[in-house]
Amino acid sequence: MDVQAIVELAASFGPIAINRAYCNWQYFGRYRDALLQGAVELIQLFSPGASAKNGADIKLCLDAVEDISRFGHIGTVVIVGGDSDFMPVSQKIKAAGRTLIGVGARKSTNRHWAKSCHEFRYYENLVEAPAAADLAQSNAQTSAASPEPLSSAAEMFKRAIRLLTETKGDYWVSEASIWHMMKRLDPTFDTRDHGYANFPVMLESLDSLVEVRQGDSELLVRLR
Repeated sequence: MDVQAIVELAASFGPIAINRAYCNWQYFGRYRDALLQGAVELIQLFSPGASAKNGADIKLCLDAVEDISRFGHIGTVVIVGGDSDFMPVSQKIKAAGRTLIGVGARKSTNRHWAKSCHEFRYYENLVEAPAAADLAQSNAQTSAASPEPLSSAAEMFKRAIRLLTETKGDYWVSEASIWHMMKRLDPTFDTRDHGYANFPVMLESLDSLVEVRQGDSELLVRLR
């Protein structure tokens, strides 16, 4: 499982306030480092076997209801899971006036649960779409010389635009929203660490990746 893809999707809806994963980590320790790098709090569930399915579902639902009742600033809840067990909590979240986003594997997601969300994303689409886009871009570059690999800053820049495009449903996104998204994806990101004095200078240097036009009140950007 690509933990970073899930974290990036959640970040696309706004700053992440609470970030938890429920499991018996004795059996699923291979995900611990990736989750901790994504600032995910690991909730330990003890069970007699490797699976604590019902315990994890119940604990997640109780925590979600408690959190939205205690914290008024939480506007969106993202639940990663495909079980119909989450349907009751979806009603509570929506009744509280919050937005519910679901994420699950296509083959194992209950369709009634998926339809109970305001928006549902299939995990396969999260990890396949960027790869397909990169392949299409690579095929389009037919020059004799191989293109230079993108820098880490450029890769972060592209990911931010793609997430904004998916979330807003528009290929054109504002310059300011790109910078905010990049800081959500990596709070430590600093343009100066990559040789740019500021974000406008970085944007100008990446003109081969994007088109820029003037909007009503700000610059708008889209990937080429």
